[in-house]
Amino acid sequence: MLTQIINGKIFTPQGWIEDGSVVIRDGHILEVTNCDLPLTGAKQVDARGRYIIPGYVCMHAHGGGGRDFTECTEEAFRTAIAAHQKHGATTIFPTISSTSYENIKKGIAVCEQLMAEADSPVMGLHLEGPYLNPKRASDQFGDNLAEPDAAAYTALVESTNIIKRWDASPELPGALEFARYLKSKGIVATISHTEAEYQEVKDAYEAGFTHVSHFYNGMPGFHKNREYKYEGTVESVYLIDDMTIELIADGRHLPDTILKLAYKVKGVEKTCLVTASLAYAGVDAKEVDDPKIIIEDGVCKSRDLKQLVGSVATMDVLVQNMVKAEVPLEDAIRMATETPAKIMGVYDKKGSLEKGKDADILILDKKLRIRKAWSKGQMIEGI
Repeated sequence: MLTQIINGKIFTPQGWIEDGSVVIRDGHILEVTNCDLPLTGAKQVDARGRYIIPGYVCMHAHGGGGRDFTECTEEAFRTAIAAHQKHGATTIFPTISSTSYENIKKGIAVCEQLMAEADSPVMGLHLEGPYLNPKRASDQFGDNLAEPDAAAYTALVESTNIIKRWDASPELPGALEFARYLKSKGIVATISHTEAEYQEVKDAYEAGFTHVSHFYNGMPGFHKNREYKYEGTVESVYLIDDMTIELIADGRHLPDTILKLAYKVKGVEKTCLVTASLAYAGVDAKEVDDPKIIIEDGVCKSRDLKQLVGSVATMDVLVQNMVKAEVPLEDAIRMATETPAKIMGVYDKKGSLEKGKDADILILDKKLRIRKAWSKGQMIEGI
């Protein structure tokens, strides 16, 4: 079936197109053009002057809709994925937190099953841990922390081809060998929950750690030794030009000033936006049924201690918050689409509105709220 989206402001790699159209057929973009004349036989969708942009690429999310990917069940995966899709995530890399190897194997099996389905938004699996520094890992990871085990991680990677990203602390014994192995397999090795300083970060980058998880969070900035200051992980990452970063722009993990600073220093091509969301992303605060948890001010807290537990943001919220932080809309969109697609190696199919790519398309109103969405040409229901 031929679908033609008209009467909108279309965002392309070359910039905005006014009064053009996006033509979809068989799940792919047939054409992006500056002509909006009706095509014979096409179903026309009127964007009503709104923004037409690529679907968001969600490369770090722990859960949504009340379920966590680390449950490693089909029901949990489907529920969380559906929650993020309703907020514009047309490409998803589910994140499994530190857990047992047996549970990771279950998650791999579920992910393989979903990826084998036609028109699946899942493009691979993201593992965060268990190779994390316990001094920087939160209660979220429990007791499931360890130093890199070559036999264990090799067995997991060799058993499947769906692991696309794996996070670890580079200062741990064996972490550099781990990164070299991941690099040899085309897996994105990512620095996470770390106390690494400049030489360790430099060595990590040379070994294959090319990306940094939730930049600023779970890592130190400047250290002080008497009257002297020296770089922490944050400054070390800034000094390595080609190292990419991700920001949790949920409105709480980082203030607007830091969001703007990271964007200015690293630039749109090295910066992407992630939710790093927990299970309650996409859930109305009134519907939370866990007596230990409260959703307040856009984040998840423990009800008794009122401590920050984690993000409940969705991809649409990230873009809105970057614009509030005075980042140009065009760059905020790119950081949620193009940049993560390139980092995760799927830019040939995802991340921009171009002929031949998957028809992952969003229509946003002037407040950047999602009004319609398509994933591989299929309209996402419930928006």
